[in-house]
Amino acid sequence: MTEVLLSLKGLTKAYPGVVANDTVSFDIGAGEVHALLGENGAGKSTLVKMIYGLVKPDSGEMTLRGAPFAPAEPRQARADGIAMVFQHFSLFDALNVAENIALGMENPPKMGDLASRIREVSETYGLPLDPYRTVGDLSAGERQRVEIIRCLLQDPKLLIMDEPTSVLTPQEVDILFQTLEKLRAEGTSILYISHKLEEIRTLCDHATILRLGKNVGECIPAETSASEMAELMVGSALTPPERGDREFGEVALDISGLSVPSPSAFGTALRNVHLTVRKGEILGIGGVAGNGQDELLSVLSGETLTEADAVKLGKTPIGRLGPVARRTLGVLAAPEERLGHAAAPDMSLTENAMLTGATREGLEKNGFLKWSAAKEFAERVIKDFDVRTPGPENAARSLSGGNLQKFVIGREVLQRPEVLVVNQPTWGVDASAAAAIRQSLLDLAAGGAAVVCISQDLDELMEISDNFAALNEGRLSAPRAAAGLTVEEIGLMMGGAHGMEVAHV
Repeated sequence: MTEVLLSLKGLTKAYPGVVANDTVSFDIGAGEVHALLGENGAGKSTLVKMIYGLVKPDSGEMTLRGAPFAPAEPRQARADGIAMVFQHFSLFDALNVAENIALGMENPPKMGDLASRIREVSETYGLPLDPYRTVGDLSAGERQRVEIIRCLLQDPKLLIMDEPTSVLTPQEVDILFQTLEKLRAEGTSILYISHKLEEIRTLCDHATILRLGKNVGECIPAETSASEMAELMVGSALTPPERGDREFGEVALDISGLSVPSPSAFGTALRNVHLTVRKGEILGIGGVAGNGQDELLSVLSGETLTEADAVKLGKTPIGRLGPVARRTLGVLAAPEERLGHAAAPDMSLTENAMLTGATREGLEKNGFLKWSAAKEFAERVIKDFDVRTPGPENAARSLSGGNLQKFVIGREVLQRPEVLVVNQPTWGVDASAAAAIRQSLLDLAAGGAAVVCISQDLDELMEISDNFAALNEGRLSAPRAAAGLTVEEIGLMMGGAHGMEVAHV
């Protein structure tokens, strides 16, 4: 029998209108990698926040190494050996690695001593990191290393990881897994949250499944298929997306020879980008984070203006038109950063529906806002995309990340776009919701819309894309038919083996 490190007994936490955790109980063994699985809104985030001292349970108890454990704040949890790597990084771009790590320490040592310690720990765990590099110059994978090293410097007994591979390349995932295996061998326990079920099967010793806030079962991932785990999470069998037969129409979106400087010191300039998407086509664009994905979406959405002829809707130049004018014409976009960019955190879902749907859904007339119509539109998004929330009056920030993602994508899809550009459409979304979002994109294309799907999830791109291109340092490769592409070919495209720069197909 493995020694129990952390035991949860009857943990319950309720918020107005929803019970986030309902008498949840399970144990985490010493030196065990334990998966926490569940749909978006199942209560995973609330549970780990209680372990980390960010949220106080309404009832129930925890014991750590057999002693009562009830951290009043993260500082106390860290002192007791609990560390957490959050899904969203909390780093300052303008500071270097060592300075960022020092900010998270109670009593940071001298900077030279800290830099030496960072080098030592990063090399020991196979996560090489230069303590004097500016964080704004780091890739997403390197930024995650900063967060992990920050935790490892605490010598944790339990490391909580929330969606740790969502921004990593396959090679970076392999490195991370080697690090976690080393930690496990040294006796560190890991509580691992991920929607990537094959990762769970590869890495984790045990899994606890939450559904609607309750513990509905446990399994040994290596002995359980991904589809079986997904069914445990959802409570029913999953239906894979259906591509159907589609015929491409005339050109809907055309970019020719686009070069745009980066809007920020830490961004990526777009260089000589060519792109053509036809009606009914889904163009998948892959690439490692930080290679121009955000900048490309900004150009397509109208947030970054260009020469008029650089971006065309059909034959109509729209490069000088802003987001509202483009939305009126049918060019809609859903950016990667859902909280703060795609949705205003403190506004209700009704207000957020109004923000992008006012024109196409007729939610305003002569300068007056039609709030009843906006509420009905928000309710339709909630219903059609199974957004778990008490109602449209709730603030965007009150939703789990996956449920807010479903709302953001649904809000755009239901506006019947001529062109839809999405960046990371299923980021942090559970298997059931991811399948539903992908199906909505396929259905949109089947209805004649042109879809540009920017994603770091290669499985997703291969599942829904007709053609695939890759971004590398702001350059877009020539697209190729997605069917039949090998992992090696995709890797070469993502690594910058562009061949011809022209991306017309």
